[in-house]
Amino acid sequence: MTDFHQVKIKDIYKETKDTVAVSFDIPEYLHDNFKFKQGQHLTVKKTINGEDIRRSYSLCTSPLEREWKVAIKQIPGGIFSTYANNELKIGDEIEIMEPSGNFFVEVDPTTPKNYIAFAAGSGITPMLSIIKTHLESEPDATFKLFYLNRTTKSIIFKEEIEQLKNIYFERFHVFYFLTKEQRDIAFLNGRFDKEKIETLTKTFIDVPDTAHCFICGPQEMIFLIRDELEAAGLDKSKIHYELFFSGDSEASNKHIAELLEQKAEGTEVTIVDGGKEFHFTMDDDFDNILDGALAAGADLPFACKGGVCSTCKCKVVEGNVEMKINYALEEDEVAQNFVLSCQAVPTTEKVVVDFDV
Repeated sequence: MTDFHQVKIKDIYKETKDTVAVSFDIPEYLHDNFKFKQGQHLTVKKTINGEDIRRSYSLCTSPLEREWKVAIKQIPGGIFSTYANNELKIGDEIEIMEPSGNFFVEVDPTTPKNYIAFAAGSGITPMLSIIKTHLESEPDATFKLFYLNRTTKSIIFKEEIEQLKNIYFERFHVFYFLTKEQRDIAFLNGRFDKEKIETLTKTFIDVPDTAHCFICGPQEMIFLIRDELEAAGLDKSKIHYELFFSGDSEASNKHIAELLEQKAEGTEVTIVDGGKEFHFTMDDDFDNILDGALAAGADLPFACKGGVCSTCKCKVVEGNVEMKINYALEEDEVAQNFVLSCQAVPTTEKVVVDFDV
């Protein structure tokens, strides 16, 4: 069931020239519903110029703070990000879904752990939540953050990061990389590349002693870092990443084209949501279950529609579907027949999917 709650904006301020930090006033009676894990996100919904706009934003606060805050960076042509940066104000009402997402590992205060994190731009938001939570909850944990931005002024939450350095000066270390501003240390200039990651793994990162690595940023950066860390010996299961946008590639476009050739015609689809069933027949105008269901009148959870946020996750209980892309579900989830409905192309005459599991 699509469960949105109407809340008010508690606070909003400019964090950088093109980014606002937004806090939500969650009523006391909803606090249990809005409990979250570090690294999770909120989905917001607003009708703008008559259009239902939904976006997902990572919480940048720790669950220990009992505060719900996100950062929204203005994207050229972005409908909601432009609205948030230019029009949204304290006291305005907005609809949000309860926190969700799997970009975290459980806190364990009994065992010393060394963590590393890579972020680019607004990818710092889930990292801030993760870093604050582990440093406060695990007294013997350490964190190294490698953070890429254009200039010093564009660094989101720089003041808060510096405060964390002062609090945890022996356990938290930050390395700022800039692409449009020269640093005194040449190594800190420019984007992450193969040579930089190799240097980091030989000089700054103790790979065998790394418990977990978190990465958030654009797809190309994430996959580069992931592959280089694996090549350096870091186990794949210890690398966790989240994209803040997805990009097309020649390989993915070819896969999608081949998949659409397998699409079944006129599939009878049953949606189980909120304990109720919704039946419809796939229209030729839509290639995925989510769009087909929405066009038929279903009210289902979704946000990015890009295979990134996992808001539209459901489980296939009958029939078969194939996903066009998947940047959100883990291998074990896919093995259990979970799919992203926004990417799920039906390949059998009948399909039943359950949003309640």
